[in-house]
Amino acid sequence: MRSPLLLLLVFLSTVLIGSRIATAADPLRVGMELAYPPFEMTDTSGKPSGVSVRLAEALGSHLGREVRIENISFDGLIPALKTGKIDCIISSMTATPERATSIAFSAPYLKTGLALLVGTRSPVQGEADLNQIGRTIAVKKGTTGHHYAATTLKKARVLVLDKESAAVLEVVQGKADAFIYDSLSVYQNQKRHPDTTRGLLRPFREEAWAIGLRLGDASLKGQVDAFLEAFRAAGGFEKLGDEFLPEEKAAFKAQGLPFYF
Repeated sequence: MRSPLLLLLVFLSTVLIGSRIATAADPLRVGMELAYPPFEMTDTSGKPSGVSVRLAEALGSHLGREVRIENISFDGLIPALKTGKIDCIISSMTATPERATSIAFSAPYLKTGLALLVGTRSPVQGEADLNQIGRTIAVKKGTTGHHYAATTLKKARVLVLDKESAAVLEVVQGKADAFIYDSLSVYQNQKRHPDTTRGLLRPFREEAWAIGLRLGDASLKGQVDAFLEAFRAAGGFEKLGDEFLPEEKAAFKAQGLPFYF
């Protein structure tokens, strides 16, 4: 007759093995805000698309896991990661010291920086013109532009908005002197509004994007870093740039500006 202790050990071993198998087979839940084309967006049929979606799919293939995209507002991504709603963040997120206190980051996969979309009649010519009395500076909530403005622009009025489009509209209508965002988005928005805006594309603060992970999830971080290295070596990022950003790559090169990939 088996002892109760032995039966308990057998039961626990079975549960733990089953748990490991289930975990390995679980979908990779990737959080992103599908409102930032061409990186995170939806296609004409409403399905997730863009650079970050392709990157997530390639990561899932590398890990042998199905990918499930979770569309979450940008400022809700870190809380969703910390509470276990998602496994990682791939959403054009800048790796900052402030964010690194609550989540981990992969190796950087893309270089970017803060630039300015300004109105054609705005006196702003660069970063030095932002922190002045009478200036109104638009930012998108939760972004590094928001953090920069909140900590640096003490004299200016900082207008915090939920959507990129709303911040752009403030500049277009002359209600804001400038919108702080990444250089690629500034380029794209200036192209959409050539008569009412100017794009100051050279970054005044360099940044890098990385994949967000839970603190202590060393195993997944190691796998993600290995994937990023292999993906870059195989020309994966160059192909994504050629597919989604050919015009932008050519324009940045013509102006002697650093491009994302």
